[in-house]
Amino acid sequence: METLLNDFSPGLFVVTTILLVALIALMVKFAWKPILNSLEERESGIENALAAAENARKEMQNLQADNEKLIKEARAERDAMMKEARVIRDKMIAEAKEDAKEVTAGLIEKAQASIQHEKQAALAEIKKNVAELSIGIAESVLKKELSSKKDQLELVEELLKDVTLN
Repeated sequence: METLLNDFSPGLFVVTTILLVALIALMVKFAWKPILNSLEERESGIENALAAAENARKEMQNLQADNEKLIKEARAERDAMMKEARVIRDKMIAEAKEDAKEVTAGLIEKAQASIQHEKQAALAEIKKNVAELSIGIAESVLKKELSSKKDQLELVEELLKDVTLN
């Protein structure tokens, strides 16, 4: 430190101080304001970017909420449509079963009527055959005058063996 004090020159000190003040004044006039302005611009740009990011985040949240709402509505609509489709399907199945029952009942009724008709026709045919047989037997019996019951029974049995039912 002593060497500094010995080498101290007041003229040099004054010149250096004047130069330093002049340099600071020039810096304030020409460099300080642009630097501060650029810092303020950068700060406002960052604030704007943060605000835009916040707005975008809020918008994304709104869009997500809208999407979730739309998804819930779509699911509810799908469930309603599925329920309606099940109801329609069950109704169609019930109608088809009812129609099938009606058709089946009609067919059964027709079949029973046909069976009854065939049965009556068969009975009429049998009655006709029995009547013809009876007449044939009676003719044979009358043609051949038989003296004994034994002969009559033998004749009837013989005729029955010869006759075959259709």
